[in-house]
Amino acid sequence: MTAPNELRLLPWSGPEGKPCYLDTDDKAGYMSRLADNIEAVQLGTAADLLEHASDTLDDQDAGPEDLQRLVRELTRALRDVLRVATSRGHLLAGSDPQRP
Repeated sequence: MTAPNELRLLPWSGPEGKPCYLDTDDKAGYMSRLADNIEAVQLGTAADLLEHASDTLDDQDAGPEDLQRLVRELTRALRDVLRVATSRGHLLAGSDPQRP
């Protein structure tokens, strides 16, 4: 099994918003592939949203409701991207033989 400090932070939350972790040595297993795919979707969504944000900010007709919706979507995307970055950072740290 995986060492406790090598658990993979999954790209979704559990009940009450608590983080979910994967404990496996099989990086090609179903749950690992599922997590990889969801992370890819989340990163793609964030990239699309960034482009949408630029367009919205350039739109002189964008009203407060448009900006509020944009902030809400950006907050959600940022939360997802931060989780992916944290998870991948932990994976990289765990695979680096030079790290103590």
